Amino acid sequence: DMGIKVSGSVEFDRQGIADHAKNLANRVKGNLEGSLVALGCDVIEGRGALTGKAHEVLDQGTGKIYTVKDIILAPGSIPFVPPGVQVDEKTVYTSDGALNLEFVPEWVAIIGSGYIGLEFSDVYTALGSEVTFVEAMPNLMPTFDREIAKLAERLLIRPRPIDYRTNVFASEVIPGIPGEKPVTIKMIDANTKEHVETIEVDAAMVATGRVPNTKNMGLEDRGIETMRGFVAVNEKMQVMTKADDGEVIPNVYCIGDANGKMMLAHAASAQGISAIENIVGREHVVDHDAIPAACFTHPEIAMVGPTEEQCIERAEKEGWTLGKSTGSFRANSKALAEGEGNGMAKVLYNKETGKVVAVHIMGIHAADLIQECANAVACGTTVQELSMIVHTHPTLSEVLDEAFKGAVGMSSH
Repeated sequence: DMGIKVSGSVEFDRQGIADHAKNLANRVKGNLEGSLVALGCDVIEGRGALTGKAHEVLDQGTGKIYTVKDIILAPGSIPFVPPGVQVDEKTVYTSDGALNLEFVPEWVAIIGSGYIGLEFSDVYTALGSEVTFVEAMPNLMPTFDREIAKLAERLLIRPRPIDYRTNVFASEVIPGIPGEKPVTIKMIDANTKEHVETIEVDAAMVATGRVPNTKNMGLEDRGIETMRGFVAVNEKMQVMTKADDGEVIPNVYCIGDANGKMMLAHAASAQGISAIENIVGREHVVDHDAIPAACFTHPEIAMVGPTEEQCIERAEKEGWTLGKSTGSFRANSKALAEGEGNGMAKVLYNKETGKVVAVHIMGIHAADLIQECANAVACGTTVQELSMIVHTHPTLSEVLDEAFKGAVGMSSH
């Protein structure tokens, strides 16, 4: 349709793709380490732990104890593997193993249909695999806004070689041997726990979320009680002895996945900045409602703030009226020029104040478009103000312009 012709077949190099992913990760890691050194930070390779005394950090590898003024815990998270699932990181693997892409399975089961599972289904189907989702909840993409999830099912699931089982647990997953023996997955009903089906696939990816990497960190020695491994913190990222009615432990902070507030890399970064601000005496609190998130599929999904279902509950509880306005990629010149007319943007706002509460987008470059919306949520910008802001033509941002103008009864065309 665009006047471009390709002679012969288009092929991919599996090892080349795997090497590119590995090299990119190593490059980013190296750049971050270089930045720390350039800023005058001492980088010590090892695993740190708290001791029973304040201001102390133990290097578990060498046994050396460092005395410091403040401590920030940032151990991150590791993939969660449900009971009964045997991971060999070859035929049954987590997202860590999947990145190695040691082979492209003809048929792969993905256990879990959240961000990670959806992104990898995008990759596998692009490389020619058939995918089966195994989801414990009644619906696919259970944490997504329902309207966006239904659109995602129409755009990302139905046109592709993907099927799914919902409301079932993968009670037992037994690894196989590539090209010789299949992976066996036994499924039980999520409610009755009765066996419903057993399937044999070439590979299985476990995408059932992540858990905090807080074991063996000496937390108990400082009187810190975790809940499912998560470290309780207050709004200033100060560590509490426990989640309910806990006391602040002076000079100890926890950021990122380990505190469970929002398991995203950029949220961890924001929390780290906030912790430092509070350490130096400039009081700061992170507004997690204003932190955007994205799912890197084709097309992308992005959001900031609660889902529409959560907004309805919040509005009823707090006594305000929820407004909703949408914009379509189908009417956007740039999207049409790129052959990417599928998708929508949904703006949810407080009708009384006009302030944007949440935005959900599915469409080309949604992950980039969401930042304007996150800024609006963070700054308390109203749909009235946003409706009068000029957006460049022709750009994808006009999809949001349409939604902002629709919220106040205006038309963008």
